[in-house]
Amino acid sequence: MSPFAVPVEIYHAGLIFMRVGAMVMLMPALGDQAVPPMARLAFALLLALCLGPIAAPYLPPIPVTLGELVGQGFKELFIGVMIGLLLQILTLALAVCGETVAIQTTLAFAQTANPSEAQPGSSISSFLSVMAIALIFATDLHHMFLAAMARSYALFQPAKALPLMDAAALAVRTFGQAFALGLQLAAPVVVFSVVFNVAIGLVGRMMPHFQVFFVATPLHVLFGLSVFALSLGAVGLVWLDRYQVFLPS
Repeated sequence: MSPFAVPVEIYHAGLIFMRVGAMVMLMPALGDQAVPPMARLAFALLLALCLGPIAAPYLPPIPVTLGELVGQGFKELFIGVMIGLLLQILTLALAVCGETVAIQTTLAFAQTANPSEAQPGSSISSFLSVMAIALIFATDLHHMFLAAMARSYALFQPAKALPLMDAAALAVRTFGQAFALGLQLAAPVVVFSVVFNVAIGLVGRMMPHFQVFFVATPLHVLFGLSVFALSLGAVGLVWLDRYQVFLPS
């Protein structure tokens, strides 16, 4: 940039900040509710300055009319929101896994504050959300988020039309993949719960006077959490692998 920014440079900086700011406000870890909004916007501003030389060849000239100027700004906001939501949707797999495990282990009513959301959730789901944030930074997965911002200008050029239908289809497909992945991650606990309930039902039929509920409930919670603890490492590795496969695509 020149010592005194000309109007076209100010316009390009605003376009970059709109897209990057929308992505930073929504992406996993960096866009969590626990991070102050002003800190996220300050980081987005610094990141927009760093991405300026990369995005410069793809940025359009200043529009002639006010309508085109506003429309270009909304287009950049839409692209940023779309990419940020897609990155956020796949993290819902761990939330689905946590809620499924909580229901199967009768711990769904154990609610606690979730740092990544504005409302409380089950304790297991909140634990998996914190684990996801730790895994993102421990494995440098956030570097791929920053790379996705840079690549977005080559894939979604500001001068081209918005891919609304493609974005909607991709969002629906990603949401379905996240829900299916969450159920797959919770499969060990689900299988144990089905086998345990069938066994308890048979015991109740064979011994009608036996207090099945008072005996089975503590064992259900203990063994269910034990199975979940044994599969926790595989849950984190599978989720990271699926996330890393999804990002380059």
